[in-house]
Amino acid sequence: MEKTINIFKELTTLDSTSGFENEVANYLISNLSPYADEIKRDNLGGVYAIRKSKNVNAKTVMIAAHMDEVGFIITKIMPNGFLKFEPLGGFRDDVLLAQKITVTTIEGKKFVGVIPSIAKHFTDGNSKNIKISDMSIDVGASSEEEVRSWGINEGDYATPKTEFEKLGEHRLMSKAFDNRYGCAIITELFEELKNEELDCNLVVCATVQEEVGLRGAEIAANLINPDLCLVVDCSPANDIDGGSKSNGRLGDGFLVRLIDRTMVLRANLREEIISIAKENNIKYQYFTSPGGTDAGAIHKAGIGIPTAVIGICGRYIHTHNSIIDLRDYLSAKDIIKNILRKVDNNFINNIRL
Repeated sequence: MEKTINIFKELTTLDSTSGFENEVANYLISNLSPYADEIKRDNLGGVYAIRKSKNVNAKTVMIAAHMDEVGFIITKIMPNGFLKFEPLGGFRDDVLLAQKITVTTIEGKKFVGVIPSIAKHFTDGNSKNIKISDMSIDVGASSEEEVRSWGINEGDYATPKTEFEKLGEHRLMSKAFDNRYGCAIITELFEELKNEELDCNLVVCATVQEEVGLRGAEIAANLINPDLCLVVDCSPANDIDGGSKSNGRLGDGFLVRLIDRTMVLRANLREEIISIAKENNIKYQYFTSPGGTDAGAIHKAGIGIPTAVIGICGRYIHTHNSIIDLRDYLSAKDIIKNILRKVDNNFINNIRL
């Protein structure tokens, strides 16, 4: 378990937002290469680690995780040295004021800043909530010239800055569990299955630009054209009220995502997953979402790719501090291993129309 926790710490403290995924890509290439028959890249930056089955007629399973976290792109440097930005991915306006930010330049230099919040002393009870378009980043500079002398320019990127924490026995808190969960699980799965002969070709895929429109997923589907895709992504928990009927509860197992705005899980694939979970006593919960995942693009590629999301839920995703439960992560890893062990020609035929 300590190894898993360390992987999460390493991955969540990297800074990689949409269009700027290099830090995570380099980490994955380094950690996947020892167990891969081949490493591929696509022209948008996606990473693919491929392990071929000894079965010459083997089907191909792709496990897809997006590398990008929600973040920002610097769009303007103000005369007073403050930085204007646009979000890369979805943020609520009210989660950003007075939060620390890491600005990363094209050369990889890092600077810490904060999103300004007007002191209560200078506001009145009728003040309206500030919008993201009105916000800026204060990196401690006194002028535009000073900012530029540091090497910060338009087009650089910024990410939430926070500390990785272990909470209690089972829970972790950090930024970017959406979707460093997926990056962690493909890293561990690929290593843990290194000595196991599978009856399928295994491709673990790390996509780019999911948070701004599932862009890398479309490329991945076209490049690999798998017979089955399992998307591993972190979804929003909605269990703060403590109700037993909450949609997405920490500690209740991996998510069987029934429907979201981009995909409906086909019944035959859903029942295969549930059957395997029951056979192996793997904890799961049903989940619906108003959002989407890379599955939305992948399942529509070619003539259609059977696709399911094997997710976990995280509290407060798309903020500086999200929380996951390690038991959910282990159940997700367990179900994927057991699915991979069952994939053969009959399995693929059963999940097709």
